[in-house]
Amino acid sequence: MTSWTPDLSGRAGPRYRAIADALAEDVASGRLPPGTRLPTHRDLAYRLGVTVGTITRSYAEAERRGLIGGEVGRGTFVQGQQPPLSHDSLAWHRPPETSAINMTVVTPIQSGAEQAIAQTLMAIAASGSAEQLVNYAPHAGLPAHRAAAAQWLTRQHRVTAGPESVLVTSGAQNAMAVAVASIAQAGDVVLTERLTNYGMRGLAATLQLHLEGVALDEHGMIPDALDSACRRLAPKALYLVPTLQNPTASVMPEARRAEIVAICRRYGVLILEDDVFGFLVRDATPIQAMAPDITLYLGSLSKSVAAGLRVGYVLAPPALVRPIEATIRALQYSSPPLPAEVATRWILDGYADRMAELQRTEAAARQAIARAVLPPSAVCGHPAGLHLWLTLPEPWRRDDFVAEARRRGVVVTSADTFAVGRSNVPHAVRLGLCMPRTREETAQGVRILADALANPAEAALSIV
Repeated sequence: MTSWTPDLSGRAGPRYRAIADALAEDVASGRLPPGTRLPTHRDLAYRLGVTVGTITRSYAEAERRGLIGGEVGRGTFVQGQQPPLSHDSLAWHRPPETSAINMTVVTPIQSGAEQAIAQTLMAIAASGSAEQLVNYAPHAGLPAHRAAAAQWLTRQHRVTAGPESVLVTSGAQNAMAVAVASIAQAGDVVLTERLTNYGMRGLAATLQLHLEGVALDEHGMIPDALDSACRRLAPKALYLVPTLQNPTASVMPEARRAEIVAICRRYGVLILEDDVFGFLVRDATPIQAMAPDITLYLGSLSKSVAAGLRVGYVLAPPALVRPIEATIRALQYSSPPLPAEVATRWILDGYADRMAELQRTEAAARQAIARAVLPPSAVCGHPAGLHLWLTLPEPWRRDDFVAEARRRGVVVTSADTFAVGRSNVPHAVRLGLCMPRTREETAQGVRILADALANPAEAALSIV
């Protein structure tokens, strides 16, 4: 444990924030490298002559910034500076070696997409409609694009969507950003699952929102825990992924979805439903279909058709369409109309549906491959997902397993990446099954991981 003592001279503002600022500077300068164990709350409080509560607040602020993390029984450690998170990349992770099997990202198969986009762009050029695609679009998107989006969401995601309620965005991360920015301000509380899409973590930090994690189990967010959080924290909104939850790949039962809706109505909490994976599970009823008046529904083509197209949608209650449109104007004026035109043509000619069916087929095949090799007790999540959640048996710890997997040539994502708060983080990893180029590569990757699970020699090294 380091004897680190922050230099607080000349720092204005609350003492807890000054300590967090000093910690950030020392991490940036290299004085505190990643992995450094920090003093206990009591020890640092004694050195600085402040209360233990002040140190607790300062460590919490540093954790919110992604600088440190704690684990019960081990202490608090420097995590290093983390750039803002994005929906589709792990920006702060070292890029995997060229020969490594990369299973870090949940991405769809792109078979044939290159030829399809080339043909569509030529068709656009020949149609004489290209002029409107190089000019500013309306803030909410061109009418034809909103109409096609409504068809897509109704057909593939089973929501009731009128064109007037759909706004076009640049992917799901952008949809999330404009939705949250429209209903919450700096300092507001937003609830989410205790393990959540890391894009929301980065967004909350950027907008200076207080992100609070709610307990979850194998069926998703626990209603009693949500009720307690609403009662204590008076949140502005609830963000959740009820279908193929990211990262645990659980699917929330319909009865629990109804409980979640009832609790949010009771406390006046808006729901942000991220349903980018909803097309994969055909019998899961979206929360939006149960409570369209309090739900901001977030969708995209990034998981179903093409990740790089960057076309997403917000389906909003009528009262929130104008505020979201104003936010889009403030942040980006409008989304680029050319990708939305490609998406619209694919929706109307059936190509998008064929790609969605391909994802369902490929996800099922790769899930079967993984589940035939990995120990059943370690595999969590619905078998329709593009990803699965792998819980690690004793004596594996998540950081040791990630390092050992990389050493063997497979790159996976630790539970830390998704944790809201650093307490009670499970020893688990997420596997993106369709990130490898072929089924054979996926099979090779899971065989390597299964062998590591069965031979935990490396795990024992950190347990002394």
